[in-house]
Amino acid sequence: MSVTLRSQVLRLYSRIFRVARNWEAQDPNETKVERNYIVDEARTLFQENKDLRVEDEIRMRVMEAEARLAMAEHYRNPYPRPVNLPKTSYSKPEGKKVGKAIQKMNALSRPVYIRSTDDAVKQDADS
Repeated sequence: MSVTLRSQVLRLYSRIFRVARNWEAQDPNETKVERNYIVDEARTLFQENKDLRVEDEIRMRVMEAEARLAMAEHYRNPYPRPVNLPKTSYSKPEGKKVGKAIQKMNALSRPVYIRSTDDAVKQDADS
């Protein structure tokens, strides 16, 4: 990993913890829960991705983290936002397989900020 990419990752990690430390939930009773969620989620995802060596993959993960952080700050909600898929992505007749075109459309319509969520679902399915 290049020095600049490494410093970018470390700055992002610090920024996430700074946001968590100063986080104020919309419901004051939930502030501590949401702060803990931010810290736990950051630690978990950074730990899972510590062995990445492909710079493009690292940049993609940084982009996801920045998008999630921006959305959390904007909407004052630290949890991943739900995804709205196109209506045609679920239009498959009973008992038939989903076509490659629909699979591709689903993949292209998934926003970057939920990539880690997709990876967690895949790992759960594999176990």
